[in-house]
Amino acid sequence: MFVLSQSDSYSWPVTVEFPIDGGRFEKQSFDAEFRRLPQTRIREIWDLIQSGDLTDDELCNEVLTGWAGIQDAKGGDVPYSEKAKTDLLNVPLVAAAVVSSWLDSLSKGKRKN
Repeated sequence: MFVLSQSDSYSWPVTVEFPIDGGRFEKQSFDAEFRRLPQTRIREIWDLIQSGDLTDDELCNEVLTGWAGIQDAKGGDVPYSEKAKTDLLNVPLVAAAVVSSWLDSLSKGKRKN
């Protein structure tokens, strides 16, 4: 059965690989809440990505609407807010990882078939 009406958002894992000493990487993950966009907007975004007219930060600001699993240095949960999102996207490699995960969430079904 297919349900035509979908929720406004969905949760999807994001993994960021941070470079560390010794030429290695440390993986850190959180669950992003992504806005569910209509197919027409997804096509527009894809065209903007291909033409270089959309930055990772701009795309993240459109699709990232929440999260779970992000903590501060003391181990406390960081609640989602626009300020916290700005802070998160200012961390190198995070915006690219969020975009990659969002794109991955849209293409998983195609790869499995």
